[in-house]
Amino acid sequence: MPYMLLIHEPVGQRQTRGEAGGRVVYARMLDFAADLKARGLLLATESLLSQDQAARVRVSGGQASVLDGPFAEAKEMVGGFFLLDCQTREEAIAIAAQCPAAEWATVEVRGLGPCFT
Repeated sequence: MPYMLLIHEPVGQRQTRGEAGGRVVYARMLDFAADLKARGLLLATESLLSQDQAARVRVSGGQASVLDGPFAEAKEMVGGFFLLDCQTREEAIAIAAQCPAAEWATVEVRGLGPCFT
């Protein structure tokens, strides 16, 4: 069953870490992804750019409105994801606990399925 690990990180954390520190944690995440791929569990993974470059789109009455980031009300942002193929929810949770990002961010485990269930 597919599960997604969503990495929720504090807004501004990347800037306080700096480029050198960012490269260190990014390398750890790449190693984690390589291990998951070697084990046949990884379907996809990506790091997301900062919300400074994001946009939110909402349609009301047939009119789209766009709000460009950064989003003042946000305390966290989704910094990336891992899409896994796990046998059970417990397996996905165990993998999330091994994710290096769990040391500096929150790793949310979500099963994939239709929105009506």
